[in-house]
Amino acid sequence: MNRSKSLRVAGSKANQPSTYFAPAKTNLGLSILGVRPDGYHDLSSLMVPLSVGDELSFAPAPTLTLSVGGPYGTGLPTDERNLVYRAARSYLDAAGVTEGVHITLTKRLPLASGLGGGSSDAATTLLALADLYPAQLDLPALALQLGADVPFFLLGSAALAEGVGERLGPVPDLPPVHLVLANPGSEVSAGDAYRWLDETGEFGPTLNLPGIITALQQGRELPYFNSLQSGVLRRHPEIEATLQALADAGLHSVLMSGSGATCFGLARDAAHAEAVAAELQAAQPGWWVTSAQVLTGTSRVDHG
Repeated sequence: MNRSKSLRVAGSKANQPSTYFAPAKTNLGLSILGVRPDGYHDLSSLMVPLSVGDELSFAPAPTLTLSVGGPYGTGLPTDERNLVYRAARSYLDAAGVTEGVHITLTKRLPLASGLGGGSSDAATTLLALADLYPAQLDLPALALQLGADVPFFLLGSAALAEGVGERLGPVPDLPPVHLVLANPGSEVSAGDAYRWLDETGEFGPTLNLPGIITALQQGRELPYFNSLQSGVLRRHPEIEATLQALADAGLHSVLMSGSGATCFGLARDAAHAEAVAAELQAAQPGWWVTSAQVLTGTSRVDHG
């Protein structure tokens, strides 16, 4: 089954715009193994899609146009500087489509937050256009040209990401995972986070995936880490304070998501996550705080 259908919220090309959910992600462990000869980094990470994210709608149009709104959409470009626009242009050109599409992006995730929002928006655009203008294309190959994280978002489940993130092994057997996400309002460039890691050479070993899954099943502290975290915390004490706030609120296995600045901690269940998120938001009204859960399911597209 092409799971992109299940992420379509409403609408059809016959009568009204079709709306799609673009899930955020986090990393249940992110180990950077080292630098490749081409300057990119090899990694080992358990990437998981989340129940929070952005929303995009698509309507057939004579040309390609993009509009952006939502809490975090102000000031975002609507041309080729936007990854959604580039994803749409890439698909239309590869498919030989002479028509266009009008895309409306509702940006609900903070920018430069380590949640993969831009990559998810781009992948969702590819999937939506494959519905709107079907063609025999290699979507994972198109996705990789847009960014290392984009292929992951073509999946509908957790995956072990290796290489630069293009080698994905689905992990369909995760138990339910509930968490609280918190962002203190900082933005961290992924390029900076990787550069700070390179300066120290604090690379890590391959992720202990069996140990992480066992700990999730048993509800205990996860044996994971984020290779980028130390370098970011040295320069952003407010992110370290966010991690501490999550731990003080009774969550376990607190970790920075991706390159930051969003952090998360695991809760006992959905009710626990919702209660902690409400308390933390009340205590820190200037932060972005939400409860979430890891999405599970089958692949949205075939991925070799």
